Amino acid sequence: MNYFSTRGAGPVNLDEALRSGIADDGGLFLPEQLPAFSINDFDSAESILDVASILLQPFFEDSALCGELHQIVAETFSFPIPTTALDAAGKDVSLLELYHGPTAAFKDVGAGFLAACLSRLEGDVNSPVTILVATSGDTGGAVAAAFDRRPGMRVAVLYPDGRVSERQEQQLCCWSENVLSLKVSGAFDDCQAMVKAALADDELAEKHRFSSANSINIGRLLPQSIYYADASLQHFRRTGNKPGFIIPTGNLGNGFACLMAREMGLPIGPVILATNSNRTIADFFETLEWLPRASLQTLASAMDVGDPSNMERLRKLLGEAEVLRERIGVATVNDEEIRSAIREDFEEFGIATCPHTATATYTWRQLDPDLVDSHDWILVATAHPAKFETIVEPLIGSTIALPPELEAILSRPARAVSIEANLASLAHALSDVG
Repeated sequence: MNYFSTRGAGPVNLDEALRSGIADDGGLFLPEQLPAFSINDFDSAESILDVASILLQPFFEDSALCGELHQIVAETFSFPIPTTALDAAGKDVSLLELYHGPTAAFKDVGAGFLAACLSRLEGDVNSPVTILVATSGDTGGAVAAAFDRRPGMRVAVLYPDGRVSERQEQQLCCWSENVLSLKVSGAFDDCQAMVKAALADDELAEKHRFSSANSINIGRLLPQSIYYADASLQHFRRTGNKPGFIIPTGNLGNGFACLMAREMGLPIGPVILATNSNRTIADFFETLEWLPRASLQTLASAMDVGDPSNMERLRKLLGEAEVLRERIGVATVNDEEIRSAIREDFEEFGIATCPHTATATYTWRQLDPDLVDSHDWILVATAHPAKFETIVEPLIGSTIALPPELEAILSRPARAVSIEANLASLAHALSDVG
């Protein structure tokens, strides 16, 4: 299968798309055509590993990794991804728990998959690949954990100073010598712009052999489609209904992965993107104008994105705003509404939810009653609430137990380098360490 840039460059094969992260013309890679599946194609799939192998096989045609797909999938999905029913007065609503990986966030799936692929494609200790990743909270920790100590691989994590939680920052800065943690004087959008500028700089790219692990890399999106495929298939087999999904959304990678699965024929009903006070996507659907802006700082910090990169993919795949708003729902949830949802989730369901997950539960409660009654719903839980204990615990009046993986991370020594929000500062930091 060939891959083309959203701006026209290509074709390249999957291996080159994974290595490059971003196309030469600055666009994002998409397959030339999504494979089409029927539900019956998955009749033999008894586990998420089976679903992954069937769904990913067409994408890996002509890839040097094709013969290792089973092992890559096994590495990626090495932890549980349960869908837990909520007691909601007779309504069929569940929580898709994506936070049981090594850094307690959904990013562990995409990061683990990408690390499994790139370490097989590269891994030259004499000429290491440098993985650049901008993070608004969780991506960087997941990528760092996935590439930690992998021979021939180096990671540079850029995160906005003062805009991530204390525990999030710890997980960005506690890894081995092959992980460089960079505290940027700016917002997430500055970090993302620096990564894109570095990838587009021919001299720097040649010197450091750059690739990207943000959701701009197609290797992040492909495995994320798997858990939507698996959850929807399980639900369809149980009920005969196509579930709707409500997905907390920042850079739009997770939401795009669900939509990609639906476009490939998986039994997925309505898809609603739950955003925080960063209204870029919602305003696009309302005004039909794409107007990126500086991000606002909110309680749901990992969603603080004012210029979501994957909108470029979404517009290329499905069309412009007048088409998108007919096929996708968007909701905005402010900080006070997030607080309200966290309290209500604990009171009604007896569960603690992180601020990002709370945008999904709040959105579900605000749906038109006819929409609630006409569909079963799966709400996406993107991070463990223990990562945001200073927000969640006072709201629920209870202490949240640390998962073992997060407890191990918090016990490690941490280190970071402070830099300014420009390409020169990034280049200097990269050169200082190799």
